[in-house]
Amino acid sequence: MTQAEAYFHEITQEIPDVEPGKMFGALCFKTPNGKAAAMFWHDMIVIKLTGNVRDEALSLDGTHFFDPMDGRPMKDWIVIPFTYQNRWKEFAISATEYVKELPAKAPAKKAK
Repeated sequence: MTQAEAYFHEITQEIPDVEPGKMFGALCFKTPNGKAAAMFWHDMIVIKLTGNVRDEALSLDGTHFFDPMDGRPMKDWIVIPFTYQNRWKEFAISATEYVKELPAKAPAKKAK
């Protein structure tokens, strides 16, 4: 386990009302409504942010929109390198507050 991954686990345990989970096969944490607020990707944190907090994160060198499919960035998902680990928890808390206010995730449909 890398230092970055260990720190992601630590943050997951410290933020109230989140549960560990998976997103795209990667570690993430989810809010009570079932939505992911952050995930761990290639020793970086990927966080769902909006508004001024998103703009602040994007102002940091090396941060960018999450683009897992090359050319189709995911709206409001920001990649923050481990060099900013001192800001990860702050941004993760902001993401959690934002995401837990979103409508609950619809239950998966059962196969017929």
